[in-house]
Amino acid sequence: MEFNEQNVEGALKEAAQSNPGKWVDHSRYVAKACKNIALRCGHLCANEAYMLGLLHDIGRYAGVSSEKHLIDGYRYCMEKGWEKAAQICISHAFMIQDISTSIGEFDVSHEEYLFMKEFVAHAVYDDYDRLVQLCDSLAMPTGFCLLEKRFVDVTIRYGVHPVTIDRWKKIIEIKTLFEKEMGCSIYTLLPGVEENSFC
Repeated sequence: MEFNEQNVEGALKEAAQSNPGKWVDHSRYVAKACKNIALRCGHLCANEAYMLGLLHDIGRYAGVSSEKHLIDGYRYCMEKGWEKAAQICISHAFMIQDISTSIGEFDVSHEEYLFMKEFVAHAVYDDYDRLVQLCDSLAMPTGFCLLEKRFVDVTIRYGVHPVTIDRWKKIIEIKTLFEKEMGCSIYTLLPGVEENSFC
């Protein structure tokens, strides 16, 4: 299936009907953040960034799950021939390329776990992977937010893990890289971030 905005929007709409939830609005804000930052960067395609953001959690179409949504999303996108989107369905959760840095539960088979372990270890990340990793930490279902608000939101839901601080540091490192390239704060590109962060 062609990787275009119409098909991707349709996929998210179907997924939302299959498993409605806050993840859908979160995905839309992630996509908007990806697009806005890509537009400012110049070397990234804003439409592609938007679509990759929309699809990063598409595996949630299969129902409520923890890390299973990563491989469900990978398979979903691979079946459609969307290879980069498939990679990001997994890579967005591993800003540190090590399966042991997961903060979720591996509600998958042993074979699926081994596949994900090898995939994460050997994936070649580019700025689209890093952009979605960053924007995943800038979006609540209600809108854009400061990284710190999203960090706390995720930690309340998933708990504190030995890798929590390292994951935060990696996202802040990615934020710094994009800001250096753009010459501005990422927050200037996220309408409503102040209101949503302090509401």
